[in-house]
Amino acid sequence: MHRWSLIIIGANLAGILALVFIYPHLMLSPGALSAAHAGLATNCFACHAPLFGATSARCISCHAVSDIGLRTTKGLPVVHATARVAFHQGLTATDCTACHNEHRGAQPDRSSRPSFSHALLPAETRENCAACHTTPKTAVHRDVTGGCTNCHSSERWKPATFDHAKFFVLDRNHSAECATCHVNNDASKYTCYGCHAHQPDQIRAKHVSEGISSFENCAACHRNGSGEHEGGSDGGERD
Repeated sequence: MHRWSLIIIGANLAGILALVFIYPHLMLSPGALSAAHAGLATNCFACHAPLFGATSARCISCHAVSDIGLRTTKGLPVVHATARVAFHQGLTATDCTACHNEHRGAQPDRSSRPSFSHALLPAETRENCAACHTTPKTAVHRDVTGGCTNCHSSERWKPATFDHAKFFVLDRNHSAECATCHVNNDASKYTCYGCHAHQPDQIRAKHVSEGISSFENCAACHRNGSGEHEGGSDGGERD
């Protein structure tokens, strides 16, 4: 009796295994394919190698890397093709599944999609965000001409790593355009001269009269313009 039980169990397992290979789309598929790949719904092995899963080699058998973002798999021009779309040609490695997945339906949930790995881009491209991204049309970004990496990392766009209040509080007295303090919108430099009584000769006379001889870095001592939280780490140099 025990022997027959093992034979029956073995036969069932063999049958299930056979069905997995004969009808994988019914036995294993985790969900519907995207609209673009709907025609492959019953042809799992078009993308999956048996026992190894989806492979990049099978992806590029249909999607030639040189055509991605420029032409369809049928060789027709992509209507929205721009320099910002066709970046696949410069990737350092062909690893399609690092960024793409399937079986999530026509509109996959954002949290279910893999994050794009900037590590696949050449170093010169990683440092040139504008090669792929358009500058956001927001008040904060409107006048910024410096590199995106001054405030953002390639790991994630939000949160930004730059906090202006850590350097200088833009309070009611200093709610000004970036170019007012950052000449030519160069965020790596700033000046406090040019406004109200902030003239070089007047500032120098005021500081010297108080015994302060070093005052080139205004924000080191003046964290805002209201008189609160004044004083920096060096506090200025007094004679």
